[in-house]
Amino acid sequence: MADESRSAVTPADLDALEARLTEVEAYLHIDEARGRVGELEQASAAPGFWDDADAARAHMAELAQVKGDVALVDGARERLSDARAALELAEEMGEEDGAEFVAEAAEAAAELTHSIDEMELSSWFTGEFDHGSAILSIKPGQGGLEAQDWTFMLFKMYMKYCARRGWKVTVNDCPAAEVIGIDRATITVEGKDAFGMLRAEAGVHRLVRISPTDAKKRRQTTFAGVEVIPVLPDDIQIEVAPDDIRVDVYHASGPGGQGVNTTDSAVRVTHIPTGIVVTCQNERSQIQNKAACMQILKARLYELELQKREDTLDEIRGPKTEIGFGNQIRSYVLYPYQMVKDLRCGVETSNVDGVLEDGDLDPFIIGYHRWATEQAE
Repeated sequence: MADESRSAVTPADLDALEARLTEVEAYLHIDEARGRVGELEQASAAPGFWDDADAARAHMAELAQVKGDVALVDGARERLSDARAALELAEEMGEEDGAEFVAEAAEAAAELTHSIDEMELSSWFTGEFDHGSAILSIKPGQGGLEAQDWTFMLFKMYMKYCARRGWKVTVNDCPAAEVIGIDRATITVEGKDAFGMLRAEAGVHRLVRISPTDAKKRRQTTFAGVEVIPVLPDDIQIEVAPDDIRVDVYHASGPGGQGVNTTDSAVRVTHIPTGIVVTCQNERSQIQNKAACMQILKARLYELELQKREDTLDEIRGPKTEIGFGNQIRSYVLYPYQMVKDLRCGVETSNVDGVLEDGDLDPFIIGYHRWATEQAE
């Protein structure tokens, strides 16, 4: 079926893609971006540019982002041109001799469609931190031991999804539960639009399956909660008084009960005024783990400050709800039938293994953001 649909690409299809691409160029202000690239490159070549290292790094990060946006559009324009040229050659050579060029045009059109989809998605991200990195946390809800196993399943799903996206992941904390699964998980995800994409996942996730721990093989419903907050840019300073925190050190352990390292390097930081607790154990050094804890703590304190100002967390991670019945954003049903369904935007699939085992979350995440954008209009 895929080959048949690809062979059906027509000049009208390419005209429609070009119209979409032109709209995306307007959304992303590509003409302004080209000028901005020149300004940033000129400034980076000035004497003394690296005298202020922090400012220089921020400058180069902006340059990389703007150049990346321009390169995406230029690449899309090239694919459009390639598709048109291949289609024209196919028409000149006739149906038999031109089959190879028809396939080439179809492949270029498919790549172009994917590029435009990605750029349209990025254009929806208008929040202050949407284009930056994210801190994602998972914790068990209702369901006892089953919820701890479900938390581990979600952890593996997000690891697969981040790998599909090409994002860098640092596992800050993932201690094994006593029987099955994990007690919790916190990861830092670095990559383009990571926070904007992953904030679609914030909320309660519900699993329905035959219990692997029940000898009678009864159906079990369990829950886990996902929190997503942004990694704060360096120019946002959050001061934490030394007297306001308590630092505890303990032996680290990973999923399945295996030791992550052989020293007592895991760190737990408690912010006494708010009661916020952050744990990190991925590094071998106490100093590195404490630094990671402090980064996450500052992000959560910033979020808390926004909550005080606006009386809501909707813009950052969605409203707080009990991790249980009636509050789920997505259901994963393994029995008596197989289906994953997002209860907000209505996207669903029967390919449960593709979602849980392979991390194929893009249809849900893109579907959510399309739905959210429509709701805001």
